Amino acid sequence: MVEVDGVSLAVTRTGTGPPVLCLHATGHGARDFEAFGALVGKQFEVIAVDWPGQGRSGDDTHPASAARYAQLIGGVLDAIGVDRAILLGCSIGGAAAIMFAQKHPDRVRGLVLCNPGGLIELDPGTVKAIGYMVRFFAAGERGTGWFGSAFAAYYRLLVLPSRAARAQRRRIAAAGYACAPVLRQAWESFAQPDADIRGVALSLQVPIWFAWAKGDKFVSLKRSRATIDKMPTAQLTTFRGGHAAFLERPKRFAKAFCKFADQLPPA
Repeated sequence: MVEVDGVSLAVTRTGTGPPVLCLHATGHGARDFEAFGALVGKQFEVIAVDWPGQGRSGDDTHPASAARYAQLIGGVLDAIGVDRAILLGCSIGGAAAIMFAQKHPDRVRGLVLCNPGGLIELDPGTVKAIGYMVRFFAAGERGTGWFGSAFAAYYRLLVLPSRAARAQRRRIAAAGYACAPVLRQAWESFAQPDADIRGVALSLQVPIWFAWAKGDKFVSLKRSRATIDKMPTAQLTTFRGGHAAFLERPKRFAKAFCKFADQLPPA
């Protein structure tokens, strides 16, 4: 456990080698990276943090957002004595990694971005869709009876449909009510103007690998490509899956990750 800006954060460290800081999607947790750690732990130290109010971490006095999480990354690295790391971020974790890398490029060896948010235009249709999700998670926050089964179905059918993700999917679904307040806050933040980080992404000069689960119904690769294709240091690999390639295609992801990491400057 480490204390960062008044928040007690749980950090898991496994393996040996150059550090990889893993940043999970909202409502998930550090356990998302267990399979990844098992596959690459002989070559890398896999460091996974639970965001506030999720997993084993304490609550935050600030609402959940990519900007808030980006503020916490540097404190986590300081607290565990890591100067520079590869950042592996999924969804909101990917957006937070992009923001942190812009402000602190000297602390980032490379970025691995799995279906990160913030790379599409916040047009009226997108804002409306976000509003539906805010209301969905607000129902869970109120303890509405139907939310538990609906949340489990949402993950089984849309977010993590792959067989390899089944155990972690069940864990995430079981925590649906507990994480509903954080999920509601995060989705509210997605509609704010500062959630559009296309300009931030285009300014990055660090090596970047996008590992995209192409079946994502919410974070669209098609709509994100306009930004990705303009990023001078970006590579893109697509995987079958709904939202998290490292969970849904762990062996293929780990192999591709190692290939990307081999191209980076020495740690």
